[in-house]
Amino acid sequence: MTVTTGKKYLSDLEIAQAAKLRLITEIAGKIGIPQEVIETFGKYKAKLPLNLIRPDQVKKSNLVLVSAITPTPAGEGKTTTSIGLTEGLNRIGKNAMVVLREPSLGPVFGVKGGAAGGGYSQVVPMEDINLHFTGDFAAIEKANNLLSAMIDNNIHHRKGGPDIDPRTVVWKRVIDMNDRSLRDIVIGLGGKTGGVPRQDGFNITAASEIMAILCLSRDLADLREKMGNIYVGDTYDKKPVYARDLKANGAMAALLKDAIKPNLVQTMEGNPAIIHGGPFANIAQGTNSILATMMGMSYSDYVVTEAGFGADLGAEKFLDIKCGYSGLSPKAIVLVTTVRALKYHGGKPIAELKIPDTEALERGMVNLGKHIENIAQYGVPGVVSLNRFVSDSEEELKAIVSYCEKQGIRVALCEGWEFGGEGVKDLAKEVVSAVESCKGKYNPVYDWNWPVKQKIEAIATKIYGADGVEYQSDAISDLKKIERLGLQNLPICMAKTQSSLSDDPSKTGRPRGWKLTVREIEIAAGAGFLVPITGSMMRMPGLPVVPAAEGIDIDQDGNITGLS
Repeated sequence: MTVTTGKKYLSDLEIAQAAKLRLITEIAGKIGIPQEVIETFGKYKAKLPLNLIRPDQVKKSNLVLVSAITPTPAGEGKTTTSIGLTEGLNRIGKNAMVVLREPSLGPVFGVKGGAAGGGYSQVVPMEDINLHFTGDFAAIEKANNLLSAMIDNNIHHRKGGPDIDPRTVVWKRVIDMNDRSLRDIVIGLGGKTGGVPRQDGFNITAASEIMAILCLSRDLADLREKMGNIYVGDTYDKKPVYARDLKANGAMAALLKDAIKPNLVQTMEGNPAIIHGGPFANIAQGTNSILATMMGMSYSDYVVTEAGFGADLGAEKFLDIKCGYSGLSPKAIVLVTTVRALKYHGGKPIAELKIPDTEALERGMVNLGKHIENIAQYGVPGVVSLNRFVSDSEEELKAIVSYCEKQGIRVALCEGWEFGGEGVKDLAKEVVSAVESCKGKYNPVYDWNWPVKQKIEAIATKIYGADGVEYQSDAISDLKKIERLGLQNLPICMAKTQSSLSDDPSKTGRPRGWKLTVREIEIAAGAGFLVPITGSMMRMPGLPVVPAAEGIDIDQDGNITGLS
């Protein structure tokens, strides 16, 4: 479809506020769930009890994973594509549902904005979803900080329980806000009544291990056990201390009794949508909860879900961690691609990405090519979704389509932002074709039982394109500790920049002739994975010079403006 130049477009918020929402009881009824079963939060949101999951139907449903090429700082529209694809599937006669992560308030008030889609491919009520929603993040924050309080209480009283060495504590507090001043702090000041002084810090809530645990748990009992397995530090005689040793996990699980239930909302076109959990993909698994995915698959023939950032991060972790724990396997993988991102990987400055430049675009195709190769390694049929922006030229779009056809991968234009489901019907048809061609379960990149080094090197060489891996002294010490604790059979959750296939964010395109450097390896025994740290990873972002919060306001009638 041709976009008319000079056309005035409404903002995402204006479009969302103009939508006519259906009662959430009606949305639930559409998929056969009686209104007396759901737990409503006002008129347009509800919690879904876990006993609604139907394992037999889950096995019959088709799971579609949406990922992307290495993104620009603004992102390439995975959520918009996921929602639009769901609308498109329903428009061509398929029973489809989208299952997404919850937005974090930090990005909402920072640079990136919300995570409810965009244009006419949104989930609603947009304001509620982006601001507090049903309180899941608050509950995760409280559970995380309860453990912090119990750790410092143990250090303060020194009576009963493990004798924790405060110098070894690795557990940090969290808050769902971008606040750089909280990254490194000193606590326990104020004399004897103020506790024991020690260095501490805050992560953003989406980076909490509690978030990762929530999204990998199968039920409340599993959640409680996983939280008991959280490693917090060592005793003075170098014995590991876990949350269960502090008897913290029972109360932590109690705080999450409602947060573990998936949230039901709706799309702009009145189709059901589930939103639950939100771990970041550059430091955690970057996908919604197993429970939410299984809930969606219980009530639809097609479930569209996404994994954060590029396929080297989100898709790899979705397949090698989430699918490993859940037994799920996607029938197709959608690679979201944009003209602007490919020009960015071809060396075009961010400020000039709207200017047509086929030469820069073709130079950047190598990034798309590597991601196509990666999908092929998993043995899952792929589809390239060309997410169209109004600044894209026809020549640039044709060049991408031609490249994909030469690579032997399905490709279709995605215009969900402007036209909703009607603009994504072609993509929906290609996805159905891919699903129907799927011949079996995905192939993991590594076996969990391999040595830790071998697993890390498999990801680095096969997915990132590195020539090998170099381990710094702290990482070598961590490898010994992991073996001593008997945790070497856990999967790997790489902490790596999302801005490059490599561990250097300045290297765009398809870097070659480099080695991945692992600084240290963190233990997320509760979530059930190991976290090799590469480069300088940020777990508490800061606000920009002009944060998005400056443009957000509310009038006396409660109408919000400026949210994106």
